Amino acid sequence: MNKWLFGFLVVLTTALMGSSFAVGKIGLAYVTPIMLVALRFLLAGVIMAIAVKYLSLPHPREASDWIKVALIGFFQTAGVMGCIFVSLRTITAGQSSILTFMNPLLVVLFGTLFKKMTYRLQQWVGVILGFVGVFITLGAQVDFQIGTLLGFLSAVSWAIGTLLIKKWGTRINTWVLTAYQMLFGGLILFIGSFILENPSVQITTLSITILVWLALMASIVQFAVWFYLLQKGDPGKISAFLFLAPFFGVLTGWLLLDEVINWYVILGGICIFTGIFMVNWTASPRVQADHDFVKSSV
Repeated sequence: MNKWLFGFLVVLTTALMGSSFAVGKIGLAYVTPIMLVALRFLLAGVIMAIAVKYLSLPHPREASDWIKVALIGFFQTAGVMGCIFVSLRTITAGQSSILTFMNPLLVVLFGTLFKKMTYRLQQWVGVILGFVGVFITLGAQVDFQIGTLLGFLSAVSWAIGTLLIKKWGTRINTWVLTAYQMLFGGLILFIGSFILENPSVQITTLSITILVWLALMASIVQFAVWFYLLQKGDPGKISAFLFLAPFFGVLTGWLLLDEVINWYVILGGICIFTGIFMVNWTASPRVQADHDFVKSSV
């Protein structure tokens, strides 16, 4: 691939990943958080489900496989995005994006604890550096806000979803799995909105624009570009560019929301990005490909 095209696509997909935090926070002025993310993934899931059906891609035939897709949707879409959007009520878009994108570090930790995976010393150094970065990013405080906890739980849910993809993903077509896990996740969030909040939606030109942007650009287009890059290059090396996503999260929070970027956020962010880079750069192609697939649906 032409290096200029490659660079443009990397910036495009990671900018879409990161900017969704700030755009989503703007949307909270018009839609309650769980309902907003529910509508986002219902719209994206329906569009992708129609597309994979039209293209006659192989769909699961056994009920057990559909249950697995729904469970992946629960963790990968409902758990991750629900926690993110609710967290945006009490913490900045930049902090939420940094906490969420520490999921590669948790994948290493959970993979070791629950799946007996083995990782190199350099990856463990990256994990430690990443967690130190999180502590610095939060201002070395121990009295975390509820949004801080939710931001961390979004990374936990993402890591669990990643490991479930690794375990079950080979049985299901990648595009089909992506479409229906978003659709199931959106349905779970839609139901959860009526249970966990008093859902409300203000229909304005801006609120509709935000919803369409989140569903089309920050979900479908972002995933399509990321998956294209994974197909054209080395997944292990390409995934190292994921450290750009929280950078764009902090940047767009500053540009769109006038969020203050404290010096410790920059220092902590550098530690986290370096840690994620070390974890991803040394992962084996097979393990890394599994990790990359799940990250692309944020």
